[in-house]
Amino acid sequence: MKPITSIDGLVEAGLVPEPRRAALRRVAESFAVSVSAHVQGLIDARDPADPIARQYLPDARELEQAAHELADPIGDAVHSPVKGIVHRYPDRVLLQLVTVCAVYCRFCFRRESVGPDSGALSATELDRAIAYIAADPGIWEVILTGGDPLLVTPRRLADLKARLDALPHVGVIRVHSRLPVADPDRVTPALIASLRGGRAPVFLLLHANHASEFSDAARAAIARLVDAGIPLLGQSVLLAGVNDTPESLTALFRAMIANRVKPHYLHQGDLARGTGHFRVPIARGQALMKALRGDVSGLCQPSYMLDIPGGYGKVPIGPGYLAADGETWTVEDYRGGRHSYRDG
Repeated sequence: MKPITSIDGLVEAGLVPEPRRAALRRVAESFAVSVSAHVQGLIDARDPADPIARQYLPDARELEQAAHELADPIGDAVHSPVKGIVHRYPDRVLLQLVTVCAVYCRFCFRRESVGPDSGALSATELDRAIAYIAADPGIWEVILTGGDPLLVTPRRLADLKARLDALPHVGVIRVHSRLPVADPDRVTPALIASLRGGRAPVFLLLHANHASEFSDAARAAIARLVDAGIPLLGQSVLLAGVNDTPESLTALFRAMIANRVKPHYLHQGDLARGTGHFRVPIARGQALMKALRGDVSGLCQPSYMLDIPGGYGKVPIGPGYLAADGETWTVEDYRGGRHSYRDG
């Protein structure tokens, strides 16, 4: 099977019903569509609540845009001094190599800037981006993002890693990718080799939102990366109808740990336009995180994070367990019991 990049293709493959064709064509005019061959095989088209279909198949509700939703919900543009660079925090930068993906998530916060017509940084633009990093000795971490940075050729990735390794103040390279679960056959020996070696270690942050994304092929791709010495962390988005129950989050985070991926962040859904049907209220997210505490291993506990609209950065928004009570504290245990505690 080939990737499907049109509504007509999705209809012909039986992934969306014919009566939805016209409405979904209007969605595709605004937001890119691509469903990899691998993901097509994971979708249960008979199940209207299928968590994989919900993440990747267009929905007419994407045309319903609320006034508080934003084209650039986390403020990338505010902190972009040169093309391809987002410098929001003092010690780290995003380097947006490409703006294409193997699959296009329907809840993506960059959904208005990614797509097959967006392409990649030119050689000159990449030179300028690396020159910006070279000129600031305070930059310790470079985060390769996109789109999906693992879609560039292994040769280009290896060349980029060598150029970043040559900058003594760059201490770590982080790669954000969906590829191991969305198109795992592309995690080839050549791709893995391009991430290994050199001076600065590479950490890969894997984006996965449901346990069923950990197919046999995905698990094998992840194992190839981990066995090659590349540490993997997991990041997920809290999504209504996908993972907004204690059971689904437990299964997701246990699947990560079983595959040697440490859950790192659970993101509150960003205010991207047309994604309101995915967002879970923060109070509900806090209750979900509280439901995991104590009953689920600490290895499976990510930080629940909000990216403040406007470019002000991420903050943890998980539930609180501690409250001041005069000269003492009241601390709540995971069962809801309350206890007095003195720290002096």
